Amino acid sequence: MPVSPSEIRVLEALDEMHIPYERFEHPPVATVQEAEKYGDLHPGAHCKNLFLRDKPGKKHYLVVLRVETEVDLTKLARFFKSGRLSFASNERLFRYLGVLPGAVGPFGLVFDTNHEVTVVLDRTILDADTAGFHPNVNTATLVVKVDDLLRFLDLNGSTYQVMDLSREDFASDHYG
Repeated sequence: MPVSPSEIRVLEALDEMHIPYERFEHPPVATVQEAEKYGDLHPGAHCKNLFLRDKPGKKHYLVVLRVETEVDLTKLARFFKSGRLSFASNERLFRYLGVLPGAVGPFGLVFDTNHEVTVVLDRTILDADTAGFHPNVNTATLVVKVDDLLRFLDLNGSTYQVMDLSREDFASDHYG
């Protein structure tokens, strides 16, 4: 049962977009390591989400990748020609995604009404049928078909790019 207004807004948006989801409740988790304790709770790709900003604070990125994937932020910054990338502050998390630390995920983009956040999806997520993400709370995970995740991004008007984050040059092959 949803308990926060932020989660309710996410669920309403998914319902309005006719995007089916399965909701799994679990104890609060603030890190990927904690979430992996409940790895068998839901099917599909288990993902982590990094909310980053460039040094001037003008550009923001939501990097979505599988938990086992590592990304070099220095290389990613070079790819985007953005200067140094760092994790965004709690205030920026809430301003752009309507979320607090530990519950970051792509569904928070419903709060990015000015479409200021660029989403970077690791290519390996597209290899899965389904993937799980927090619905702006860290006590639940929503599992959606990966195709529906892309449809959510499109319908939400979010700019996204699919990249192979495991490659040295971060090959990019799609921009939505």
